[in-house]
Amino acid sequence: MTIKRIGTMLLEKSLISEADLAQAVRLQNEVGGLIGQALMRIGAVSEDDLLDVLSEQLDLTILKQSELPTKPDAYQLAYQRLEINSDWLKARKCVIWQDKPDGDIHVIAYHILDPQLQERLDAKAYEKGVELIPHLSSNQTLETGLYHAYPKETGDENQADEDTQRLREMAEGAPVIDFVNRVFSTALKENASDIHIEPFEHKFQVRYRIDGVLHTRQTEPRSRFDAVASRVKLLSGMDIAERRLPQDGRQTIRFSGQEIDLRVSSLPGSWGESLVLRLLRKEQELLDLESLGLEGRAKTVLQELLSHPNGVILVTGPTGSGKSTTLYRSLLGLNDGIRKIITIEDPVEYDMDGIIQIQTKANIGYTFAKGLRAILRQDPDIIMVGEIRDGETATIAAQAALTGHLVLSTLHTNSALAAVARLVDIGLEPYMVASAVRGLAAQRLVRRLCEHCKVPAHDEDGENLIWDMAKRGGLDAKDISGKAAWAAPKGCELCSHTGYLGRVAIFEVAKIDDALSEAILQRASLRKLVQTARKQGFMTLMEDGAIKARSGMTTLSEVMRVCGNDDQGFEHKEKPKPGSTTKLNLYPS
Repeated sequence: MTIKRIGTMLLEKSLISEADLAQAVRLQNEVGGLIGQALMRIGAVSEDDLLDVLSEQLDLTILKQSELPTKPDAYQLAYQRLEINSDWLKARKCVIWQDKPDGDIHVIAYHILDPQLQERLDAKAYEKGVELIPHLSSNQTLETGLYHAYPKETGDENQADEDTQRLREMAEGAPVIDFVNRVFSTALKENASDIHIEPFEHKFQVRYRIDGVLHTRQTEPRSRFDAVASRVKLLSGMDIAERRLPQDGRQTIRFSGQEIDLRVSSLPGSWGESLVLRLLRKEQELLDLESLGLEGRAKTVLQELLSHPNGVILVTGPTGSGKSTTLYRSLLGLNDGIRKIITIEDPVEYDMDGIIQIQTKANIGYTFAKGLRAILRQDPDIIMVGEIRDGETATIAAQAALTGHLVLSTLHTNSALAAVARLVDIGLEPYMVASAVRGLAAQRLVRRLCEHCKVPAHDEDGENLIWDMAKRGGLDAKDISGKAAWAAPKGCELCSHTGYLGRVAIFEVAKIDDALSEAILQRASLRKLVQTARKQGFMTLMEDGAIKARSGMTTLSEVMRVCGNDDQGFEHKEKPKPGSTTKLNLYPS
């Protein structure tokens, strides 16, 4: 009987395409190996589907990992029964065992049809009168079998070394490398900022943060997780044997022609380590501030602040809100060749020609504060500090501003003017804040409606809210004088049927003028600071977002998702009715 080729069977079952098969054949010709392995490497077929078809083709059962014996005796019994060298089998990634004395001998191997392996085992089995039962197995099952079948004889004290070696071997296997490469490829293709690899009792899932929202793209059997986790930890320079404590790793890798700064965090959980990978594309083009979403009064004020030769300018917001991008774009605009610009960052996210960029090294005590002191001895005109995290860094930055330097930095607060209280909390005196800080900005990133599929919409509640903001002084009439262009998401193939594609920033920018300086010296509340800033035309994040929603750039629900009920210190006079946005009294009368 003629056995069908595996490629033909996969085609007949519509598991692969002709193009997939042609690509796999080309890969097989280049690197060798089996066609099934090549199909898996290019991501054309899953291991489970391939095993099912191989089982049908070869009439072999698929061994489950739970069916493997865990005690070395079962494997030793088979070696002795066949009188075969275990090192010879190990070199061919072959595992044999007996469930009981005088029972049949079971076989799994990386290449179960290897002619040399078949010939040797068949000859020994015939000689000893033993029945061989070959099985197919997943790579994870085979790796587990190899681990149990060939333990080192160095005692329990070396068990950790043995586990580490096993994990390393698993992580360096072709299927695992291919899987992790596919994860990276998906992340880059969909412009994801983060990858989440999360284990559960019977599975693990891979989620991608795209435009600020997590999307599940892959779900795999839990048995494959350890190898994948080990691969990620190896790539990021983490200890693959440590699975009890949280770890952080970092590495610069090159993938698909792009240089990526990879930052990895592991967190042990009930079913294994949750892994989060942040991807920083070093060669990604920086958008100009207008393309980011900075427009109108906020743009005018920030440009004015950047034109000054001294002072501290802070951009605030949570992680992932685009603060670094805004600072980098600002620095590029300031880089005119006649001023010295130095940055200290953790890490350096974008390489900028003509600017000295320094990376902190906390493990040797090279902190933002130490780096900033060293920078001041380098005769700089403009300094960027990646983040102000403590009072020492804040004090040095303020002193640098007062001695003629322009200092740009970031701070983690919910709003621009909340940075005042934050600076005081970490040890800066109000008089230092009032005299050194020239301007404060805050930003968030909201999803942009997909231009290819968004549909016009009438939002009466949104229009009422906009005019309510204007009536209460939050918006100028000229900001909403144009015709409303509310739109809603629809979904198409280009935006993965989410209705959104890309993101746009919403901003609030406050200039520390005489009135605000006086309020800071008086230790005014956040509410009072915002009321004072209103007199210079200050607009909040929510208001800027509402204008962008009215113009059809995003939606009001998206703005509220990102901003929450951040009321800038004001009390809500009425609670909104379910499903309504007209009663959000965010601003004082």
